[in-house]
Amino acid sequence: MPMPSGVGIFMKAVIMIKHIVCFRLKDNSEAECLKARDVLLSMKGNVPLLRDIEVGVDFLHSPRSYDVILQVVLDDEKALDDYQNDEYHCSVVKKYMHAVAESSVAIDYYL
Repeated sequence: MPMPSGVGIFMKAVIMIKHIVCFRLKDNSEAECLKARDVLLSMKGNVPLLRDIEVGVDFLHSPRSYDVILQVVLDDEKALDDYQNDEYHCSVVKKYMHAVAESSVAIDYYL
């Protein structure tokens, strides 16, 4: 795994990854945003690779706003790869979010 610059060999064991996805929904009504939030949060307890999960719903609704944000913490790049292929994540969460999202952006970085 490539390490961020300035991280020594002794720090390797504590490096984790944060995976963030922002969704713009086709229907960004409060009810639809809350349903998307609930579907995303349903990964807690169903996707064992997740070390932490946080989901938020935008209240500002500016032209540049996204509607829902997902933030998860994973152990490492292998866990991120495994998460991307997790059965529950793919069959329930991705399937639903792909159906309701107009667009999304993501970022993954080392903690």
